[in-house]
Amino acid sequence: MSTYADAGVDVDVEAQAARIFYDAARQTWQNRAGKLGQVVVPFDDFSGTRAIHVGELPKGLFMNIGFDTVGTKAEIAQRVGKHDTLAFDLVAMVADDAIVRGAEPVIMGSNLETNTLGSADKNHLDIIQQLANGYAQAANVAGIAITNGETAQIGDAAGGYGEFHYNWGASLVWFAHQSRMFTGAEIQASDTLVALAEPGMRCNGLSLARKIFSDHHGNDWHTQPFGDHTLGEELLRPSLIYSRMMTEMLGGWDINNPAAAQIHGAAHITGGGLPEKVGRMLKPSGYGAGITDPFEASEITKYLQQVGEVSDHDAYRTWNMGQGMVIATPDPDTVQAIATKYQIESKIIGTVVTDRAVHIASCGLISPSKQLTYPIN
Repeated sequence: MSTYADAGVDVDVEAQAARIFYDAARQTWQNRAGKLGQVVVPFDDFSGTRAIHVGELPKGLFMNIGFDTVGTKAEIAQRVGKHDTLAFDLVAMVADDAIVRGAEPVIMGSNLETNTLGSADKNHLDIIQQLANGYAQAANVAGIAITNGETAQIGDAAGGYGEFHYNWGASLVWFAHQSRMFTGAEIQASDTLVALAEPGMRCNGLSLARKIFSDHHGNDWHTQPFGDHTLGEELLRPSLIYSRMMTEMLGGWDINNPAAAQIHGAAHITGGGLPEKVGRMLKPSGYGAGITDPFEASEITKYLQQVGEVSDHDAYRTWNMGQGMVIATPDPDTVQAIATKYQIESKIIGTVVTDRAVHIASCGLISPSKQLTYPIN
């Protein structure tokens, strides 16, 4: 006689995993206490309803939902055997995407697909606990509440490395007042571009990184020493989360709460890098960007360029090259002062220009100081 457990799905272990995530989620509810997004719990149980009260929202308020995943960074966590930082990448991907709309991220949920959680005798709940602990910590940094989620055991459909495979994605609800949403028309040719530093890779360009390292070092590339760490540990460096700081700058959804800085636009530097994301921010305005002094690319990025023979032109379209967000502002001093308050390194990297292209003075490995030009289409 066959059982569900024979297929790798132990429902008792699955229930324990759900309890672990629920306990972690409860730690985030105080982030929205007394604010829009305060979590209402009719009864305290991991399978019970969690909701937020929205019965008195002001006129002009918009809501939307964003989605993203950690992509193949999950496989790097599996290679390294460290899972407690991956949630910083997951939260950053959805929360910092909300900010570039002029929105305040409020609540989120996630979907974790595993090959199997194991059985009562041999399970992977220690890894689930690592993921959940990081999830609560990252949500606290972002100032959001976790309200729901799902864990599914899907067998061989969950690819990965080692014995325990998983994929992790999330949805996030944000709110924004219409008067504070970015349209692109707010940007002026005199605006300064301020970048927020990102020493890690975030979640983009990792498929190319994994291929380069696999081709160069073999299947166990993640164990190769790199400075004080290994290549795997360097690629696993968690993303910085900018959303709480940016919400203070923008003022959030409540127009009675004054903005702390004047911001005309923001670009989250993920897939497509500076050319794609800064270009997208500027496209409605008809302007371009003159980036004359960007942050240096990280050492791991330069190493990838070296062993993979990746040109600076392609590197800037693939990786963040040292910047995780770029802000268009007429008030760079205030923006940088608030970044310092949140212990985020920032610098003026250039200005908005009338030429409809993104020009970058390269800080890559191959052609340092050479100007790279990317048309805005």
